Amino acid sequence: MTSSSANSNLPGDIFATTHWTVVLAAGRRSTPQSDRALEELCRTYWFPLYAYVRRRGHTKEDAEDLTQAFFARFLQRNYLSTLDAEKGRFRAFLLGCLKHFLANEWDKSQAQKRGGQALHLSLDWKTADTQFQIASVAEPSPDRAFDREWAVALLEQVIQRLQAECETEGRAKQFAELRVFLTVGKGAIPYATAAKSLGLDEAAARAAVHRLRKRYRQLLREEIVRTLADPAQVDEEMRALFGAFA
Repeated sequence: MTSSSANSNLPGDIFATTHWTVVLAAGRRSTPQSDRALEELCRTYWFPLYAYVRRRGHTKEDAEDLTQAFFARFLQRNYLSTLDAEKGRFRAFLLGCLKHFLANEWDKSQAQKRGGQALHLSLDWKTADTQFQIASVAEPSPDRAFDREWAVALLEQVIQRLQAECETEGRAKQFAELRVFLTVGKGAIPYATAAKSLGLDEAAARAAVHRLRKRYRQLLREEIVRTLADPAQVDEEMRALFGAFA
């Protein structure tokens, strides 16, 4: 399992092709590979942290500043020597670091503003508040909501990867027509409509959906593995994440 930004093996680490293991393999020293891997993980999973800060009572503007300041400090400081018990899962590690930051370090950071000189990630603040308003309807606990929104971000990443694959293979129209079958139960949508739109018979449409779902499941497992120190934890992590939707 490889990633575009973390594809260089580090000596002695058989799992160094995954994002989080690249970061952990670097240990206390920063490497170009580990820095890129960490930044890509943060860009993928920033929204659950922003929503967590909002649920802690901060305004939209303060939550944007807090989230950006957190990432600036997180990417510049060595956090790998802290919260060792949680570092096996990037999800738990990142939330633990955020809680530590909110409790002890925000008053020291002096609100590193979005337009300041500090290192910052390019984040889509324009849609963040809308996403948060939609996500807040159920109003679960902040920690439970964090897990749910992490799972949503993960699924969106998988969909994007699958879409990019299909487009590269010349199947963009097929993906656009069949992607709805990835998020509904079997039998929820008739195959005949999709088959007619794609110029296929129904049996061919069913086969195409089967292949798409199979690849979707493969990419889902790969994406989860990217956030784990031990790929053997993938089933346990999957259960934990999707249990947040219950």
